[in-house]
Amino acid sequence: MSVFLFKRLITLIATLAGASIVVFLVLEILPGNAAQILMGPDASPEAVQALAVKLGIDQPPLQRYWHWITGMMHGDLGISYAYSTPVSELVVERLALTVPLALMAMTLTTVIALAAGLYAASRHNKLGDVGVMGLSQIGIAIPNFWFAILLILLFSVHLKWFSAGGFSGWDEGILQGIKSLMLPAISLAVVQAAILARITRSSVLEVMREDFVRTARAKGVSRRGTLWGHVLRNAMIPVITIMGLQFAELLAGTIVVESVFYLPGLGRLIFQSISNRDLIVVRNCVMLLAAMVVIVNFVVDVLYAVIDPRVKASDI
Repeated sequence: MSVFLFKRLITLIATLAGASIVVFLVLEILPGNAAQILMGPDASPEAVQALAVKLGIDQPPLQRYWHWITGMMHGDLGISYAYSTPVSELVVERLALTVPLALMAMTLTTVIALAAGLYAASRHNKLGDVGVMGLSQIGIAIPNFWFAILLILLFSVHLKWFSAGGFSGWDEGILQGIKSLMLPAISLAVVQAAILARITRSSVLEVMREDFVRTARAKGVSRRGTLWGHVLRNAMIPVITIMGLQFAELLAGTIVVESVFYLPGLGRLIFQSISNRDLIVVRNCVMLLAAMVVIVNFVVDVLYAVIDPRVKASDI
């Protein structure tokens, strides 16, 4: 197991290093001058140059990259150009909304998808299977921002059960915070649950055709017992793969839903920072999201080895 984890850790570090280089280079080649944008078009060249020196953007690219990397290792993400606030404070403040939102959406996705996928697989080619697959196809086709608008019209405008947008903050209580994030979480979960349900159904059906399942049934194990005791664990590897990718996507792709519900999350911060040419915030936020995706994939790899020891054995 130690060799397996060591290889995965090396891959994790190498991927993070490569991602940091790509993120830095991509933002470097963008046209425009952050100091000029902040000072305005009528600012004198001397004032723009003075601000560039203050922000450190007059330094050579390699020096700025090294300063950025070493700063991240020490927890110093720099000062936002637009907000004049430490980037770390901005990110932590926005993550307090984005991470719980992604966790809520992923929880709803997992519960709905596993239940629907198992139900459809256990009733293969029957009415229940056809119904679940039809609903999942509709769920995949529906854009989450459009579904979010429908949820607002139904539960906020007509039924008045939830607020139409905004976030009251966790200071108002956990229940109030969860209530504020419930509609956004549902709108994010619908499409992801539809995809995961189809993957779960296909994986379960594939495992159900294996010889050991037929042997278990021949020994008198009930269909339900075979499904939960033998099939589900062996069918989870492709399901966990998709779950890892979906959770990473939920962390990185909430900007549209956050805009619909006017939520002060990380995605909205990135959007605002791009508009303000606040590249130091954009760079750190994008790198943070990339790191989250890589770490989630690392966790998925470890779960592979826990669920199926053959994965670990084949990698040593």
